[in-house]
Amino acid sequence: MVQQLLLSPPVAGVFFLALGYGVYVLAGRFAARGKDEPGKRQPYACGEEMIPAGTQLDYRAFFRLALMFSVLHLSALVISTLSPGATSHRIAIAYLIGIGISVWLLESYKEENR
Repeated sequence: MVQQLLLSPPVAGVFFLALGYGVYVLAGRFAARGKDEPGKRQPYACGEEMIPAGTQLDYRAFFRLALMFSVLHLSALVISTLSPGATSHRIAIAYLIGIGISVWLLESYKEENR
């Protein structure tokens, strides 16, 4: 009974969380302390100058591509999990037509907003 309780996921999770925190604190005490340099806490930009704070980056293209990636991969997942049969083929074709329309709309949105 006690062994079942100790091996239950919540108890084991709390135990390993406490163990990880203990290792973190112990390692922090033994870690080497470096000198505090002026640029030590600045973000690393691969040796390039950072973009001024007033400049805003445009992530629209990235999010549109990420959405298209998600739509296409989820459609592949859905179609690959359909059972082999005549009804499933019709569902897959209808689903692919809907995905094609979605991708076409995403691409047409890209062309309109340039």
